[in-house]
Amino acid sequence: MFDLLLLSVAGFLAGSMNALAGGGSFVSLPALISVGVPSVIANATSTFALFPGGVASSWVYRDGVRGVCGVGFKPIAVATVKGGVTGSVLLLLTPTTTFDVMLPWLLLIATSMLILGPKLGIRLQRVRRSQTAVVLSIQLLLGIYGGYFGGAVGLMMLAAWSLLGGGDIKSLNPTRMVMVTAANAVAVIVFVLAGAIAWQQCLPMIAGAFAGGWSGAHLGRRLPAPIVRAITVVVALLTTVIFFARAYL
Repeated sequence: MFDLLLLSVAGFLAGSMNALAGGGSFVSLPALISVGVPSVIANATSTFALFPGGVASSWVYRDGVRGVCGVGFKPIAVATVKGGVTGSVLLLLTPTTTFDVMLPWLLLIATSMLILGPKLGIRLQRVRRSQTAVVLSIQLLLGIYGGYFGGAVGLMMLAAWSLLGGGDIKSLNPTRMVMVTAANAVAVIVFVLAGAIAWQQCLPMIAGAFAGGWSGAHLGRRLPAPIVRAITVVVALLTTVIFFARAYL
């Protein structure tokens, strides 16, 4: 009963975080690992469990979805889906020990981009003329990362788009949510076909994540952009520290 409660609450918090600022898997992944699920399987299970919450959040945000950095929604979605398939296959080919070592460094990159993105974006205004190929290439890499790990991919999208002058975090949140859900959708298909889901631990987390994703998206539409950004940065910093401690202490 304790495990079921833990996983349900973790799912709710993770779904809320994903809808609000991203980084929800930093709650769901440790929760799954704490109940005995190996990290690679835990990551695949976390992706599956949070997917319904992502769909719920995407539906709430649907009116705000748009292109990013001058590039239309459809090309960005295609690049994200292609990357999601590639990344999910790569995850299944990665040994658990290697995956554990890589996580904190991936998070450190994401957190750095998130913090420095707006300032760097201002400095790069003059060199951003024709950037369609750049945006789509970055989005393909983000899709690969999303399919591979999922954790902080929403933060990384916000950081990259902010770096390229896409706008403030709150205005980018709807498109970010839909793109993360798109990458997760194809990853979920790959994980299910590969038998990489711990179903017993997954089911209670799904219920919590769906409720959290719905409520978090409604809250995120009402919060001011500076608060959303502050929450995003705090989540990124805390989770990066946690994963470094887990890997090296």
